[in-house]
Amino acid sequence: MLEEMGKAARAAARRLAAASEAQKNNALQMIAERIWQERAAILEANRADVQAAETAGLSAAMVERLTLNETRLQGTLTELGNVIRLPDPIGAVFDERTLPNGLRLRKQRVPLGVLAVIYESRPNVTVDAAGLALKTGNAVILRGGKETLRTNCALIAAARRALQDSPLPVEALQFIDNPDRALVTELLKMHAYIDMLIPRGGAALHQYCRENSLIPVITGGIGICHLFVDESADLSASLAVVRNAKIQRPTVCNALDTVLVHRAVAGAFLPALAERLLADGVSLRVDASAQAVLPPTADGKIQPAGEQDFDTEWLSLVLGVKVVANLDEAIDHIAQHSTGHSDGILTRNAENARRFTTLVDSAAVYVNASTRFTDGGQFGLGAEVAISTQRLHARGPMGLPELTSYKWVVEGDYHVRP
Repeated sequence: MLEEMGKAARAAARRLAAASEAQKNNALQMIAERIWQERAAILEANRADVQAAETAGLSAAMVERLTLNETRLQGTLTELGNVIRLPDPIGAVFDERTLPNGLRLRKQRVPLGVLAVIYESRPNVTVDAAGLALKTGNAVILRGGKETLRTNCALIAAARRALQDSPLPVEALQFIDNPDRALVTELLKMHAYIDMLIPRGGAALHQYCRENSLIPVITGGIGICHLFVDESADLSASLAVVRNAKIQRPTVCNALDTVLVHRAVAGAFLPALAERLLADGVSLRVDASAQAVLPPTADGKIQPAGEQDFDTEWLSLVLGVKVVANLDEAIDHIAQHSTGHSDGILTRNAENARRFTTLVDSAAVYVNASTRFTDGGQFGLGAEVAISTQRLHARGPMGLPELTSYKWVVEGDYHVRP
């Protein structure tokens, strides 16, 4: 089954490479309209997925991620509309030059070819990945988690019905509707047909793909994210930023996991932070210095940090708290515990901001802003297929340009090499 999908995707990719921007935008608009027309069936499928997940005892964070309602569906389609409005990178020319011998060289953006995306929980990834892939002339094979199988099947069915009436080949969008995990292993070996593999899920999925794939893998999307409150920070404004980063949507990868506080302001900042976050239902895991300022509460909402607490992506209303002596200790802590996703400093000291952004090696480094902005839509990319935390090819939210490669185009006047 998968080999046939791969062959069909490769053939579709060759056709897609010749599609115009207008043709691709028209197809994406048809997909958006068809999904909205069929929203009742899609949302009914999602309700069945949510009920099954709750019955199976999936975590609250997982259930929240897979839940789809009309507002969220509309938001996903709005992001697809943003992708439609963005310029098509395919065919863009850059690094033009003429050599002394008269040869004219340029780089020209081209599709990667065939993408495979393995993901868990969030059905919006189905639409985001399909839209970004098709806009960049890439065929895509999607494999969602079994917890959202009904929802994803409904979304894909609507999208493929739209493609049947569009100028693009329907085989450009394919979905593995069998939850058998053995198919993932088979998919990872399909280097003859697939050019890039993008896993979106937990650490175990990423590790499995890195260790078993014969296809180049883009990893990321696992965030142990930090904010450092410097001694010069505006404490009132910092309180609002920390709160936003933690509670605005705690189940996602760019939500805050650990706040680091300069010891010079810990006595003033931490009690106010605890009061605000405890009222929001947040539990704190604090180091010894923070514990001296914030004694444990009767209800257990403030507890001493455990051995692994600063290496945990909480995905829930839990926050690690650590007091540090200075900027360098904060940077060292981030280097040791961060996953390289999103980390930031809250400061009014320009030199500290410069030093932090220079030395913190994360895909997104913030000065005086919430980590929740690490998102393709928020960065003006329309949407994202993943957030890469590696260094090669792409880093951070992967939008349209990150799903392209380039080729050299060389023009001569019947040149021969001497």
